[in-house]
Amino acid sequence: MLIAHKIALDPTNMQQTYFARAAGTARFVYNWALAEWKRQYLIGRDDPSSPLPTEISLRRQLNGMKRETFPWMFDVTKCATQEAIINLGLAFRAFFEKRGKYPRFKTRGKRDSFCAANEANKFRCDGRRIKLPVVGWVRMREEVRFKGKLKRVTVSREADRWFASIMVDIEDEKSIQQPLDAVGVDLETTPFATLSDGTDVAEPKAHVALMTRLKRNSRALSRKLRGSKNGQKAKRRLARLQTRISNVRQDVLHKTTSKLTKTYRRIGISHSTVDVIARTRLTGSIRNFSIVEFRRQLDYKARFYGAIIVVADEFFPSSETCSCCGSVKPELALSPRVYHCGDCGYEARRDFNAACNLEQMAASFAVPACGEKRSNAKHKPRVKRPR
Repeated sequence: MLIAHKIALDPTNMQQTYFARAAGTARFVYNWALAEWKRQYLIGRDDPSSPLPTEISLRRQLNGMKRETFPWMFDVTKCATQEAIINLGLAFRAFFEKRGKYPRFKTRGKRDSFCAANEANKFRCDGRRIKLPVVGWVRMREEVRFKGKLKRVTVSREADRWFASIMVDIEDEKSIQQPLDAVGVDLETTPFATLSDGTDVAEPKAHVALMTRLKRNSRALSRKLRGSKNGQKAKRRLARLQTRISNVRQDVLHKTTSKLTKTYRRIGISHSTVDVIARTRLTGSIRNFSIVEFRRQLDYKARFYGAIIVVADEFFPSSETCSCCGSVKPELALSPRVYHCGDCGYEARRDFNAACNLEQMAASFAVPACGEKRSNAKHKPRVKRPR
């Protein structure tokens, strides 16, 4: 199983300069390969005798011309140029398989990064430091938590800070024995999530305060002259604040998903899509804390700890069904937030009632003859490569 561990780096000034140069080289190669791919594809479409572009052909073309045309590329590691074209090939593969959009050109200052594959020991870790090609040993804020073979490293910049995302090939999965059986999670709520055990995952107070500061700093940046020194300072200040908000969101998502997969053997969730939720007015917490990211973390952590994710059908009436007697209302508006059953008189919060129905659905999940399902059937055996 492949898993990525993202660690903050503590580089020197010379190392930061090299990182920026390597990221710029990788961005230039990616944009050059994308433009060349488009040009060769148009030629091959009009002339069937001309070969279509591929990742390998672009790498050979760049290696044959960079000594004369781009000699400054030799100032950084060759992994930055090779991995940039490899990433472009993966982007086109995802586009042709309808798993992503058409690749776009990269912009300077947005997601600056470069990669290095661990072929012939291109990099290695020793405690709280990592040895990268050309630049040498770089200090890290913590050690790699996972044991296994190091496959790939991605050095990226976020708000003037450098991070290393290290991909580790773990030998076996860390299955554990969860103490409780099943739980239901309802995400279509004003708090981010409501569990069937009565717990609400609400928006943290720190996040509310930071969102207020974000509005103030955004207005301050809009008043600055573009390209001025004060404008650059305000831009860096806003970028650091946005990174902090993202960290608060990720902290809530990771803690919630880890607690669920470590505590419950079966987790029932609804088949909620972002398009359906976006039409409602109860989307504040859903937009702040991405439902897609929640599902992604829940899926790979369930495979890691041995839990089972049970996804309800798209037309499963979790909100219209009474969790006490099982009667289903033919119609239920979104405005009432308290569910009242006309048959048995049961009354509860609408979110809690839906979570209880999802728990009952997960508890009655039938185990197939070949063994238990590790997670949702639509998952890939390998995790996505880190950026």
